[in-house]
Amino acid sequence: MRNLILALLMVTTLTAVAQNGDNGKRKFNQADKFVEVLTLINSYYTDTVNDEKLVEDAIKKVLEDLDPHSSYVPAKDVKRSEESLVGNFEGIGITFQILKDTVMVLEVIPGGPSEKVGLQAGDKIIKANDTLISGVKIENEGVIKKLRGPKDTKVRILVLRKSERTPLEFTITRGKIPIYSITASYMAAPQVGYIRLERFSATTMTEFFTALTKLQEQGMKDLILDLQGNVGGYLYTAVDLCNQFLNEKELIVYTQGVHAPYYPYFSDGKGVLKGGKVVIMADEGSASAAEILSGCLQDNDRGLVVGRRTFGKGLVQKPFTLTDGSQLKLTTAHYYIPSGRCIQKPYGQGNKEYRSDYQERLQSGELFGADTFHFADSLLKYTKNGRKVYGGGGVMPDYFVGIDTSMNSPLFNLLVRSGTENRFCLDFVDKNRTNLSAKFPNADAYFNQFEIDTNLLAAYLQSAIADSTLKLKPDMAPKTFWQYFGAVQNDSIINFERDIARSEKLIKARLKATIGRNLFDTGMWYRVINSTANNVFAKALAVITNPINFDQLKPKEEPTKSNSSAPNKGKKKVKITTETK
Repeated sequence: MRNLILALLMVTTLTAVAQNGDNGKRKFNQADKFVEVLTLINSYYTDTVNDEKLVEDAIKKVLEDLDPHSSYVPAKDVKRSEESLVGNFEGIGITFQILKDTVMVLEVIPGGPSEKVGLQAGDKIIKANDTLISGVKIENEGVIKKLRGPKDTKVRILVLRKSERTPLEFTITRGKIPIYSITASYMAAPQVGYIRLERFSATTMTEFFTALTKLQEQGMKDLILDLQGNVGGYLYTAVDLCNQFLNEKELIVYTQGVHAPYYPYFSDGKGVLKGGKVVIMADEGSASAAEILSGCLQDNDRGLVVGRRTFGKGLVQKPFTLTDGSQLKLTTAHYYIPSGRCIQKPYGQGNKEYRSDYQERLQSGELFGADTFHFADSLLKYTKNGRKVYGGGGVMPDYFVGIDTSMNSPLFNLLVRSGTENRFCLDFVDKNRTNLSAKFPNADAYFNQFEIDTNLLAAYLQSAIADSTLKLKPDMAPKTFWQYFGAVQNDSIINFERDIARSEKLIKARLKATIGRNLFDTGMWYRVINSTANNVFAKALAVITNPINFDQLKPKEEPTKSNSSAPNKGKKKVKITTETK
């Protein structure tokens, strides 16, 4: 209890400093008052009180009243919360999925402990340390608890493999398992590379240089960088990545807050991508560090942004470890991109309104049409070469691409939401892995040659009809396979003839992408979807392959506009490790 009270005192103290500057004495007394209340509750309250829950609820409430991104992480969750940014976790090195109460290995991570002992994709894990985990009702979290553990500890697993008559036993020594921030990289067109970046982690730059080298060996000169859905990560990683595209002494970003002095970050001129065309793919899910990169390249007239207005998170969080091992991630500053824009969207109306921003964009039509959202003239800024840009809520793309719902249908939505697509593809690969691997020995062969034919599509739809939970029933004897089927599901009428006509291309694309992901890796998913069913990618590719589009980035003849809101640009670069997620 004493440690928890001290933790709360630290939170309250930090809040007091952030809100009231030098008037700290009064706020310390307020913290003392809360300790007094807790003492009275423990001494006199009529019922038993969960002290830990009481204090942690109070901490969360304090943070809720500050801003939407300050947060509290209980001690037991700190390690897990940092895994994606640190870039690794400790375990056996597989990805898995539970299919019909069976733990199926989807991927064996290269170089990991499982690969070293010979575990293979498609293996079915029956037991872990004599505990049955297949054929019983078990959730993903239960499997993770059995397979993960500290480095150098051992776990024995029993697996079924199609090519073997009897189960195989493996003893696996757990180790550090990488979490990749780059999930796809390939040549999208002659001289045009594509890289999909999921987060800005501690390992991102190493991964980026590896992917970049391979693409340059294949003739890459221009780059499409996909930041759709990228929620951010480490500020220093965003700065390092921006630096690769810029000439010397160009402003990347600066941070500033009431108790955080102005800190600018400048490029050093040593980047490896200072030439060539660059297009950033972004959307309403691109946030924080992803917005630093998008906004930096836009403001410096180094690249073009394609997609939709980004999330609008311009707050910097710094982690503080509390006395009991829990962690406070406190907003300490705002960040500003080179034009002087702070792209943080308003949050003064409370967290509920802040979190509902996506629904507001959806209902207003902004996600479907570029001219439905307008910035106030007071938010106008200028890029390095004089182009107009706006602050006040995300980075607006240079080329808007609305959400494409033209191929959606009630049937398609049901199949995706219910997990039918994943289950069918996993089962298909499990039954046909040997033949598929022989016919398509590498990713290029699969991408260029594998097709979803009518028979495979029919088998997919038949599997959906056979799933009683979906309640798909024929109205009458069908004249063709997908005529005259109908059902009611969540008040949406499903009609096979109409829905297949509308969604067949999208359904086939997702089936090919999901089967490819199970056979190879996540990169195959993006490669297939981008080529057939991603209108943002299609626009990005059209933009980058037409040099005329980049004429707008060239310096204007007349003097450029000044941005007085970006102060002290001559100050020395200061580098700190700060998390912006």
